[in-house]
Parts: sequence; C-alpha cells; structure tokens
Amino acid sequence: MRSPIEDYLQEVLAGTEDGGEVASYIPELAQADPERLAAALCTADGTVYAAGDTAARFSIQSMSKPFAYALALEEHGIDRVLQKVGVEPSGDSFNSASLDPSDQRPDNPMINIGAIATHALILPEGSRDERDERVRLGLSAFAGRELAVEEAVYASEIETAFRNLSLAYLVRSADGFGQDPHEIVEGYTRQCALSVDVRDLAVMAMTLAAGGVNPVTTKRVVSAEVAQQVLSVMTMCGMYDAAGDWMTHVGIPAKSGVSGGVIGGLPGQVGLSVFSPRLDRVGHSVRGVQVFERFSREMGMHLLTSPPLSVDAVRSITRTETDRGQQRSFALQGPLRFSSAEQVLRQFERVTPGDFPVALDLSRVTSFDPVARRMVLEGLRRLREDGHPILLADPKGVLPEPDLGDGSLPERLDA
Repeated sequence: MRSPIEDYLQEVLAGTEDGGEVASYIPELAQADPERLAAALCTADGTVYAAGDTAARFSIQSMSKPFAYALALEEHGIDRVLQKVGVEPSGDSFNSASLDPSDQRPDNPMINIGAIATHALILPEGSRDERDERVRLGLSAFAGRELAVEEAVYASEIETAFRNLSLAYLVRSADGFGQDPHEIVEGYTRQCALSVDVRDLAVMAMTLAAGGVNPVTTKRVVSAEVAQQVLSVMTMCGMYDAAGDWMTHVGIPAKSGVSGGVIGGLPGQVGLSVFSPRLDRVGHSVRGVQVFERFSREMGMHLLTSPPLSVDAVRSITRTETDRGQQRSFALQGPLRFSSAEQVLRQFERVTPGDFPVALDLSRVTSFDPVARRMVLEGLRRLREDGHPILLADPKGVLPEPDLGDGSLPERLDA
C-alpha cells in the first residue's frame, strides 16, 4: 500500500488560492518564481512526506531566527539571553526600530532587531567567520544535512541592508552587544541566506517539536528546555503583528520568512513547512497560511485542542497467590503524565498496609514525563513504608533509575 499522506498534501496544495506579491525590496527575492508551491511534513520518527515543488531551494530568511535563538540559548543559558533579548510580542512590524523603554532590550528574538541582537550572542568573542560557521553548522544540525549560503541572495541583501544596519547601531548604542554593527549585520544576513528546501524545514521544525533531538539523525541538537523556550516564543511572537490571529485560527508554533516559507512545530507530533513566494501585507506566504489553516482544521493540530482524557492508565489490577502472600499487580499503559499518574496513585491508596508484594508492570507504558515519574516513585516508596516489597517489570526501561528514596531499587521481575 502507498501511504495517502502525500496525496493529501497534494490535495491541500491544489486547494489554495493565490494572491499577494513576492518580496520586492530584496532584488534577488523579487526574481523568485511566484508559482512555486510545496509542502512537507516530518513525523517524530523522522519520516518525511512532501508534495509540490519539493526540489525548489530558497533562502531561509527569518525562519532562521528560532534556530539561531536556540543556539544562543544553548551557549549562554536562558537567563543570560533574557538579559539581552526579551520574549514579549512587539505589536509592531518585523523591522520596527524599537527597544523596551524600561530596559533597552529588543522585545523578542523573532523581529529583526531582536534577531540581530541574538546573532551577536553566538560566539561573542569570536570572529565574524567563526560566528558564521557556528551558525551554519548549528542550523545544519537542525536540518540533518550540510547547509550552504546562497551567495547571490547574500550579496543582494547586504547591498540593501540599511534598515538592519540602523537597528544594529541602535542595539549597540544600548550596550546590546560589543561587536562592530557592520560585522553583526553581515553575519546575520549570511544566516538568513542559508539555502533550504521544504524537507529541510520540516525536519528542523520537528527537531524543536521533538525536544531538541533531530528525528532523522537521532542526534541531540539542543536541550529539551531550550526547545521548549523557542517554541514558546514562536507561539507568542513568530508571526509578528499577526501572531494573535495566527494563534486563534491555526494554533501551531510557527515562523515565516520573506522568501515565502512558513514552518511550524507541534510538540511531540509533527514538523511542518510550506513554500510559496507571494506574501500578504504582514510578510507571510499567502498560500502558506492557507495550508496551515487547513492542517489545523482538518488534522486537529491546534495546540490548544483538548486531548482525550487519560482514563485508562491502569490497564488491570490483579491478585495472585504467591509464597510471599497475595500479591497485588498493577499493569499500566500509555504515556504517563500528571493526570494519568494521579489515577495510579488513587489505586495505590486502596492497598492496605501489610507485607504482601506489590508489583508494577510497565511493559505497555510508552513514556513517563518527569512529574509522572516522581509521583509514581513516591507512591511506591510509601507502599514500601507500609511494609510491601516492591516488584517492577520494566522491559523497555521507561522508568530509568527507579530509586525509592534511599538509593534502593525495586526487585526486577524482568531481570
């Protein structure tokens, strides 16, 4: 059987209505073929589906901003970066010349002034060439392949980078960075001129959505904490002064670029990308927005769609006569988060004190989040305090280092 997913992508692309204009203020982008249209979807295991003009290469432009932000966060930590760049929606256009009046920081790293300040944070003591290479290698790690700069796009942009130069000087005047503003704008422009296709972008988005691990290479690119921070800022600020409309209508953490691309990452589920060069008044791909709206509507991808309630975390509870007494066995299933772990604790509460064993079977559990792990281990610890020997079947290792509070581990049933 051939999967129908690519057919669906093609159907969605065919259902879009064109409009808008290509970006004309950058000469090289003004020459883009306005009829190009492509989309890609990357799943959590690295499978990529694509349709349309999938071979088309284009410059990443502002879609590079989340990934450069991730590199700065990984290098310096969230608190240090927050001292230089905020996380509040600006309410202004992407190239507005504004700093927060209270602390002289750019509002966020998704607008140009904040992205320039963010670029300066990457290898701040290094040369421009060293910084450029760090950015190129970092974004290549997100894409899972070597990316290169489109030199023609870079040359075209740097010739008309007067606005970005003025923003860099504004940040420099407020001690936002210590390097030469020309050097930073040159590096930032090269960052934006990296060449990608829709498959690259879908993998990059899924790397963020997978907690910082590239689903194709399986290599960790940034920490889960950094990935969460980036997706959070994309949710609030990624679509500029249309972020509110985007969040209510689409609800997927996203970022657009003036080359005509849009990326989105739905945590734990999918990375998405669309390419179509004609832009609306805000600077977003007209057909790209339509595709994302349809994904959200038809595929249930809105971030705030209520998930099914966790009602079946405890698959079964059995009593078995053993030479150690009447053993209670709890078989759990599915991914365990707070709500499902709370159900498990309620079942533990019903176990009367005694010296009979309590067994926990995790063979059908797919994952524990940190809160669920802590809750279940604390429940087991308290059962042991009530006198019960604790037995554990965890053949997939979903509950690593199950310390019961004093360095001791449960007896393994699957050893």
